[in-house]
Amino acid sequence: MSLPPSGLLPWALNVLPVGAAGEAVLQPLAGDASQRRYFRLHTPGQRYMAVDSPPATQKNREFLAIRQKLETGGVRVPRLLAADIEQGYMLLEDLGDRLLQDVLTVDSVDDYYQRALAVQQRMANLANDALALPAYDNVLLAEELARFPQWFVTALLGLSLSEDELALLAQLDGLLIGSALAQPRVLVHRDFHSRNLMCTGDGQLAVIDFQDAVLGPATYDAVSLLKDCYVRWPRERVVGWALAYRDALCDAALLPAVDDATFLRWFDWMGLQRHLKVLGTFARLALREGKTQYLQDLPRVVDYVQEAFTLYAGEDAALDVAGAWFERRLLPVIRRQPWSRG
Repeated sequence: MSLPPSGLLPWALNVLPVGAAGEAVLQPLAGDASQRRYFRLHTPGQRYMAVDSPPATQKNREFLAIRQKLETGGVRVPRLLAADIEQGYMLLEDLGDRLLQDVLTVDSVDDYYQRALAVQQRMANLANDALALPAYDNVLLAEELARFPQWFVTALLGLSLSEDELALLAQLDGLLIGSALAQPRVLVHRDFHSRNLMCTGDGQLAVIDFQDAVLGPATYDAVSLLKDCYVRWPRERVVGWALAYRDALCDAALLPAVDDATFLRWFDWMGLQRHLKVLGTFARLALREGKTQYLQDLPRVVDYVQEAFTLYAGEDAALDVAGAWFERRLLPVIRRQPWSRG
């Protein structure tokens, strides 16, 4: 792992209370998909999280603003001790090492997901124009979907797409974007999954990595959690959790009355949008940034895509055409990849 910038430790020690630092050591931690770097700051009797977040590429102002909004709204987030926007340095509470992903079991998942969905509902309660968040609009949704043909199909699989193939993908994109925009808007974290939820020492679930939050489709964060790219659960359990979350949103007047079929279609088509995006994003992380560890999660994401096409076969011509193309054109190539399950 890379060394911290030379100025990070002196800055962190300077912002700590007098006498609190003592002999301090920075320990690098595994990074995420961004260029932010995290270092555990060990001082006598206390630990902190020191962050190097280059201001030229990272959304530091957004991170700080959204962190404050979430904290004010009762969402557990890392406490802020200090920040230097110009240098891209932050000193945060150390939430520990227990990711939600690390503690999920067949027996515990119901409890943890009920708690996580309750956190989502608290976040949804904050979703109003006063938040001044960007909209998860047609432009952003389309940009995300464009990563799939560019980075997954062409760059990773090595396939050239014809005009007809690009046209069928455009039809699918239009269908998925239309479904997303038809949903009520709430605060959307955009990566609310088992690696961005921390199990704290006081028994709470804390949310991290929220700087990309937007106002967008009500099902998006539920999809991120329940159709997690890093862990998968049986369909019947996913449906049960999703509909329970629908009921909670309706009871809180955050969602109008919507029948099971409509809500699940919103949910699953939102999932298809997200997972096509993720195929492109993970391919880009591997090819452009050398983060090849994300390739090992691609088979699970491919499975989610196939499931969505199968579940809604016959509902829409664009979906059927795209599903048949995915199976005929992509799956044989996918199965030959070293990261594929075969």
